[in-house]
Amino acid sequence: MKRILVPTDFSEHARYASKVAAQIARKNNAEIYLLNLLDLPSHMNDAVSNGVNIPEVMLYLAKTKERLAELMEEPFFEGLTVYADARLERAFDGIVTFSKEKDADLIVMGSHGASGFQEMFIGSNTEKVVRASDIPVIIIKSEMEDFKINKFVFASDFSNEIKKPFQKLVEFANLFEAKLDLVMINTPNSFKTNDVAEKIMQNFASGFPLKDYSLHIYNDANIEKGIINYSNKTNADLIGIATHGRTGLAHFFNGSVSEDIVNHAIKPVITFRI
Repeated sequence: MKRILVPTDFSEHARYASKVAAQIARKNNAEIYLLNLLDLPSHMNDAVSNGVNIPEVMLYLAKTKERLAELMEEPFFEGLTVYADARLERAFDGIVTFSKEKDADLIVMGSHGASGFQEMFIGSNTEKVVRASDIPVIIIKSEMEDFKINKFVFASDFSNEIKKPFQKLVEFANLFEAKLDLVMINTPNSFKTNDVAEKIMQNFASGFPLKDYSLHIYNDANIEKGIINYSNKTNADLIGIATHGRTGLAHFFNGSVSEDIVNHAIKPVITFRI
């Protein structure tokens, strides 16, 4: 892990993400890229694209660069290599494009919850980034002065398609020497006996060089509640889920469950693309 992207709108929650990104970067000797995006109305965007200088936009960019420079000087970035950029682009498109341009290995985003970033992320932009990103995305909900991952919960149906993202998850868990809780959520609409569920999970886990892990089956009304309730009950430090990209989460999930987990979980969430 060499490059970490941190989108920021300078909100309190974006600051939380910056602090966590700094801790991860320090542990990996990685670089940090701070990014602020301004989503302009189409007519203004066209004007700027054609070389027309709009005073309000130019003033915003100048002020944004000043704030980015101040952010780079925060104590938690001390000793790290930090870059910053401000662009005129939609938040969702800009984050994904920038991550590819810089060949980032991880995106760390702050989020209030259901509304995403207070200013920059409106509606489902956080979920859009999660779906579209080819690299892992961590969503941070609160301030974490000491980002430790002692217990890492990964909920899944443990089908074959999960194996590729799971390899990345294992590498991330090993980086933090975390204990992995592999969890299958049993619901009334998708029920498996303990014997069947355990066999599926054991077969899945046997294909990986796991160091410290345990298998769990948790019953709940639905998958979203099961993941969140299990994570809270066991005092997990991080929730991991695998995504199917633009089509949403893997068939283990359905409907808006992915967005619900990202938005409603109190714990930090990390997503891995299938």
